[in-house]
Amino acid sequence: MSEVMQAGGWGLLAGSALLLGAVFGYGMRVSQKVIALVMAFGAGVLLSAVSFELVGEAYEQGGLGPAVVGTLSGAAAYTAGNLWLAGRGARHRKRSGHHTEQTQPSEAQNSGSGLALALGALLDGVPESAVIGVSLLDGGAVSLVTVAAVFISNIPEGLSSSAGMKKSGRGKAYVFGVWGAIAVASTVSAVLGYAVLGGFSPTVIAGVTAVAAGAILAMIADTMIPEAFQEAHLAIGLVTVGGFLVSFALSHA
Repeated sequence: MSEVMQAGGWGLLAGSALLLGAVFGYGMRVSQKVIALVMAFGAGVLLSAVSFELVGEAYEQGGLGPAVVGTLSGAAAYTAGNLWLAGRGARHRKRSGHHTEQTQPSEAQNSGSGLALALGALLDGVPESAVIGVSLLDGGAVSLVTVAAVFISNIPEGLSSSAGMKKSGRGKAYVFGVWGAIAVASTVSAVLGYAVLGGFSPTVIAGVTAVAAGAILAMIADTMIPEAFQEAHLAIGLVTVGGFLVSFALSHA
């Protein structure tokens, strides 16, 4: 039971960064370039964590087959979900709304887009939190690198998306309600990642870890990097590499 509570606690900690980012994005005027640079750094952190903590771990536990199949399956599932949500108003859910053509639609413009935005945030956040719980299965100690990577990357995600929500006319109750619910969902996902998979073989755990890794990689490429490139394309490479190296250093500390 204590490890289940640990999983939930770590998941809540990582998910709370979305709320923290939302506070900055909704309550403060943050420049578009700062948002883009922080998003690029967060993308680099997640890329490193996926490479060394998730796909690498899946390969060590289950071999090349589960790692490859799982990663491709996760990316395909995320892409399918993202395409469905994009047609319902959640295409630009991580965009801050600086460019008119990439502004999140209001409910009046696209009925049901509010729910789609919330579901999109859930789609982005669940895989990240689930792997936090799964990491506890490896010796009973959470992967602090994974927690740190998810926490760091969640701040710019919440910041940029909440700024876009505000620009589209959504109020505080909606914005903070969404990110509060996602923080709770992150807790539940981490608990389920630990509790549900605890009795399965290492091969199955490896496959599930790879599925989460594939979903996260697809999310980075589809939502985080485009937002970063939009405003900081001259610096995005350097900043992303910086985030990658910070996460790499943490994983080898």
